[in-house]
Amino acid sequence: MASPEEQLASMMANLPEKTGKTLDQWLDLVRKSGLEKHGEIMKLLKGEHGVTHGFANLIAAKARETGEEIDLVAAQYAGPKAGLMPLYEEIVRYAAALGSDIEVAPKKASVSLRRKKQFALITPATKTRIDLGLALKGDEPAGRLEAYSAMCSHRVRLESSDDFDAEVKAWIDEAYSRAG
Repeated sequence: MASPEEQLASMMANLPEKTGKTLDQWLDLVRKSGLEKHGEIMKLLKGEHGVTHGFANLIAAKARETGEEIDLVAAQYAGPKAGLMPLYEEIVRYAAALGSDIEVAPKKASVSLRRKKQFALITPATKTRIDLGLALKGDEPAGRLEAYSAMCSHRVRLESSDDFDAEVKAWIDEAYSRAG
């Protein structure tokens, strides 16, 4: 049986033949429609364009992920928190360099870093501080490494690039290795 990744690759390869348009053409059509909700996009694709359910679901998912991540991150670091964006970008660049299996998953108020499971959470907590959550269950909180939430057992408060030092990077490395 094909893995989910193989199934997705097969659908992507067959999309133009089965639907008559490339993914970029479908994404352009969805963008021009102004629709944003998954169900609305599905209804448009199936009802007005005769796209089958599976391909409509794929196109709708791709349409929603295109640009949405940028918007979520931009919203988090807008206004008074704008000064934290370079620190956020530095954290993400560092984490992405740990391996090709990193997934950066923006949410409304934070960005999750995942491997097979979440290992870090970047949250612009105040206009001057990012809380970096780390999945280091079993480690005793000490010094800058504080107890945190259930999903990320620990937190480090970062206010500048100087705070994102070798010690914090070592904690990210450890959390990443445990998430594999």
